Amino acid sequence: QVQLVESGGGLVQAGGSLRLSCAASGRTFSSYYMGWFRQAPGKEREPVAVISEGGSNAYYADSAKGRFTISRDNAKNTVYLQMNGLKPEDTAVYYCAAKVGSGGTWSPARYAYWGQGTQVTVSS
Repeated sequence: QVQLVESGGGLVQAGGSLRLSCAASGRTFSSYYMGWFRQAPGKEREPVAVISEGGSNAYYADSAKGRFTISRDNAKNTVYLQMNGLKPEDTAVYYCAAKVGSGGTWSPARYAYWGQGTQVTVSS
């Protein structure tokens, strides 16, 4: 089992940057596939970026490509989401999530563990 705590959200102007962090408890962090998801008011939760257990493979939603970077430091039990060139449509609660195995990477339902979320608000 793993517990996840996100941080780093806030209010930023369009074009600005934020770096989200997700700290995980437990000694088996490196065995989990990690993802960042977001949910805007009235919308379904959607994937933003995912990263493999060792960090060698990372995948992005079209909305994040070229602007966001997911990374992880297994020695620190932490996964990051660097967000550059933020747009008002990026406004949402951002969640990190963990699962075992690479199947169903883009499906929130396949992730067993979730953080509490951190609010990102981008003003125009």
